[in-house]
Parts: sequence; C-alpha cells; structure tokens
Amino acid sequence: MRFEEFQDFRQRELSASASLLDAAETNVYRALAPMRPEPPTDMSTVHRCDLARAWLRRFELPEEWSGRAMVCRGVRHGLSVVFRRLHAVQARLWLPSDVYPVYFELARAAGLEPASYPTLPAPALPTPPADRRPEYLLVANPSKPLGRYLSDAECAALMSWLRESPRRRVLIDGVYDLGAPFAAGTRRLLDTGAAVLLHSVTKGWLWPRTFGVVLLGPAQTELAAAFRAEPPTSAQLRLAERLLTEHSNVPRQVADELAARAERLFERLPDDVLGAIPTASRTCPGNYFFPVGIPAETLRRECGVLAMPVSVFGENSWSGSILTSLADAFGPAPTGAC
Repeated sequence: MRFEEFQDFRQRELSASASLLDAAETNVYRALAPMRPEPPTDMSTVHRCDLARAWLRRFELPEEWSGRAMVCRGVRHGLSVVFRRLHAVQARLWLPSDVYPVYFELARAAGLEPASYPTLPAPALPTPPADRRPEYLLVANPSKPLGRYLSDAECAALMSWLRESPRRRVLIDGVYDLGAPFAAGTRRLLDTGAAVLLHSVTKGWLWPRTFGVVLLGPAQTELAAAFRAEPPTSAQLRLAERLLTEHSNVPRQVADELAARAERLFERLPDDVLGAIPTASRTCPGNYFFPVGIPAETLRRECGVLAMPVSVFGENSWSGSILTSLADAFGPAPTGAC
C-alpha cells in the first residue's frame, strides 16, 4: 500500500472507529505548526557566503570549510543537483529502498537507474564489489522510519565500504538531525573526506524547501559551479538568516515537543507493543517514527492501533510496521479559559 492509498485507508478507518488510536500521522508541519517561526518582513540583502559560515558555526564545523558549503533550497534541491552530476559521470547510485520514495523520483528525473538496499529492521549495506565507475551510497542519519542514528558498527561498515575503492562516496541526508553538533557517526564519515552532507531547515525549523546546505568533500569542487548557478531566492536567504540567528533554539524546542509527544504515544500503547519498539528508536532525540515488529493489520485488529505498513515508505519484505507520534491525540492538552 503506497502513501496516497494509505492516507485514504487511514481516513476511512478513523471515521469508522472513534476508539482507534491514530499512530499514523506523518505531517510534522501540520502537527507543530504553532512552533514555526514567522518570516522576516525587511528587505535586507543576505549573502550566501555569510549564511554558509553561519551554518558551519551553528553546527560546530570548521569555518574554513565555507568554500565547500554550498547553499541551496533544501535537501531535495541539493540531491537534484548532485544526481545530475552523477548521471553525467555515469556513477552507480545506491538508495535506501524503504526510507523516502522521493529519493528514487529525483534520481530517475536526473536520468539515473538507482540500485537499492533495505534499512528495516536494520540497514543492510550492498555487497557487490567495486568496479571502475564512481559509486555513491545515500544514507539518512538519523534514518526514518528506522527512527534512530546509525550505530557504531554501521558507521564502521560504511567506512569499510568506502575504503574498498577511492571512487566511492557516501551521501548523508542529515535533515532529521535536530542537534548541534551533528551526530558522532556523521562527523566520523565527514572526517574520511569521502562524504557529502545534506542538511536543511526543513525539520528543525519547520520550513520545507526553503534553505539548505550541501557540504561537499574536499575533492568534489566540480559540483560547486552547479550549486552557485541555482541559488535560493533573496526572500529565502533572508528567512534562512533569521532562522539561524534569531531562532537558533527552535530545533531544540521541536525536539523537546516531539519527545513529549512520543511519551504520550508510549503511554497509550499496550505493553507488548511498546516492548516491541527497539530501545534505540524509543530514545532517539526528536524522533517520531517507531518501527515495531508486528504487522499493521495485527495492530489494528487486535490492539486498536492504526499503524503504517512499511510499503508506505518503499520496497521492503519486512513484516513489521511503523508507528508515529504526530496525531492530535499526542499533542499538548488544550488550554481552556479560567
């Protein structure tokens, strides 16, 4: 069942049963709408180089990397630019099959035919030997719907994969990382010099498709011209400056609110369902996706919990399902008049 099909199914099920617990909302922007900062009203000029340095400072990365920090309009835009380059050099691309279907849409729009690997119930990196082509592997850290950061062992496996060929690179989608600095695994991969980090204000500041940064590796300057030719608008740059300076605490506030919602979800789940959620997912800061090794149909029929089948996120043969903590039932209690 694909995403659109599931949304129709979800609405029918919730309408038919008032007692069904909705653990299948995915729209974080709607759920946390009151927390999104307002855009600026001034018309000041903001320069991309200043924003690149501000982003590096925000995430405690060396400011001398500013020449490699490419300002863009978000992770989708950044991936589109990167994927066009991969097509030009006839690179092999590996994408997670069960994270975000848009990855495949963007890759195919760029003329690529990506291969895939599963992440549920745990990432299974591809094993084919390296060939003469450039080879790129996309990971999300933290990953959804896995709902956690890469483990030390998984980061070590990625680094081993990189060492097998000087033509290999890792693309890291860090959009779900609400902390600063970035996760230790992300920093370890950046230190290899063979990683490209993509990040944006989409999740932390709740402004999708607005502003992002693609941090290139030291040997990937050929991509810089492509990014400089496709800058954000002046309004997007002004908004980004305001988010990074005046609203620097919003990602922490978002993470705190998501943690509170997760606790409210856990309080409503039967003990056996809660116990089936991996500890790493339950404790990951700012997480709102929780994989559980129980089929969605079983959860709905026997537990009164509406969960998402894995097929909503892409191809995977795992029989488990995904819970989320974004529905109104897990939000703050409404404040009434005294």
